[in-house]
Amino acid sequence: MNQEKIGKFIAELRRSKNMTQEELGEKLGVNFKTISKWENGRGTPDMSNMLELCKELEISVNELLSGMKLDECKYKENAEQNLIELRKKQENVKKAYRQIEIIWLIIAVLLVPIHFVINYFYPENNGTGIGQLIWIIGLILFCFHFIYYYKIEIKLK
Repeated sequence: MNQEKIGKFIAELRRSKNMTQEELGEKLGVNFKTISKWENGRGTPDMSNMLELCKELEISVNELLSGMKLDECKYKENAEQNLIELRKKQENVKKAYRQIEIIWLIIAVLLVPIHFVINYFYPENNGTGIGQLIWIIGLILFCFHFIYYYKIEIKLK
C-alpha cells in the first residue's frame, strides 16, 4: 500500500466529483484536515471510514487500497496483495502494543524496589507518591492487557 498513491487517487476522485475536502469530510463525519492528510499521503483512512469513503467515491475497497481503478484481471491479484499488506500492518500494530506493554512493565518493575528502598531508609517520608504511581501503572497495565487480549461476550439465555 503506497500512501502517496492512495492519497493522489482520493484527491483525483474527489475533484472529479466536484467536491471540496470539506464537503467530503462532512459526508464521512471527519474534519477536512483528515481528508487533506489522506490526500497528501501522511495517512490512510481507517477501517471505520473506508467503506463510506469508497461508497462516496464509487470505488471498491480494493481499488482504494491499490490507489487506482482496476480492470477484472488485476482485481484479484491486487486484492490478494492488499490483504497481505493489511495483515502485515495489523501485525506491526500488535508488535507496537507489545512493546508498550513491555516498557510499562519495566517501569513498574524498576519503581517497586525504589519504593521499598525509600520506605526502608525513610519510613517517615510518606509524600513520595511512588506507591500510588506503582498502583496506577499496574492498573493501566492490567486494563490495557485485559481489554486487548480478552473479548467480553454477553450471552443471553
